Amino acid sequence: MKVLDGKELAGFIKERQRHQVAGLSEKPHLLIIRNSDSPVIAKYVHLKMEYGDDIGIKVSLFDAKDSEEIRSKILEANGDKTIDGMILQLPIADKDKTDELTDLIASEKDVDGLSNHSVFDSATATAINWLLAGHSIELNNKKIALVGHGKLVGAPLEKMFKNSGYDVTVFHRGDDLNVLSNYNVIISATGVPELIKSEMVQSGAVVVDAGTASEGGVIVGDVEEAIRHRTDLTALTPKTGGVGPLTVTCLFDHVIQAAIKNQ
Repeated sequence: MKVLDGKELAGFIKERQRHQVAGLSEKPHLLIIRNSDSPVIAKYVHLKMEYGDDIGIKVSLFDAKDSEEIRSKILEANGDKTIDGMILQLPIADKDKTDELTDLIASEKDVDGLSNHSVFDSATATAINWLLAGHSIELNNKKIALVGHGKLVGAPLEKMFKNSGYDVTVFHRGDDLNVLSNYNVIISATGVPELIKSEMVQSGAVVVDAGTASEGGVIVGDVEEAIRHRTDLTALTPKTGGVGPLTVTCLFDHVIQAAIKNQ
């Protein structure tokens, strides 16, 4: 079975990014706006700040108390020429405001690719594409299941795959997941721990676990542990280091692109 390791692929891209940043006249600047003390959020914010430091990009963090403070900070950052890219770290406390707030981010600064007008594709969805392509996973003539249709992964990935002519089906909350056994490729991003059971996955399938949640302070995915012990699968993301590292890498690729245009 092939392990869909994103760390090695991210490492190659990171070296290229470090050289790109070194060649810029001004240090790029990413602003992260956060409205959560979740361990999952804290982990990803830390990874982004560490990554930025590694390649020479300034990363600022703003902790917002509520939606109004988020709104105010986004509008302020839109007009700040020293900020090249901006992300609203999801989820936020007032989830009903997510679309409204992400759509406030200036199109050229929306490096996560979440707004309806962003000049960039979704960083996480792009990362999954990079991960599959980087490990030579062929998607033509395959039945692809997307479990979850969130703003970060499912919705943008469905759009990307359909634009590429792939056979993709989206599974929403409450759908019968037992039929996943009919699919060659399963990509799950729900944040529901161990939602995908071994009996739902056919022999020879490709499984991408892009879900993250916290249980007792431990980060867990959508795929149950039994699946990780199977030897009859074509490919599977590891427990850690699959989609996540490439998502961060793609995000910073967008920051560099935005900075180049801004200089």
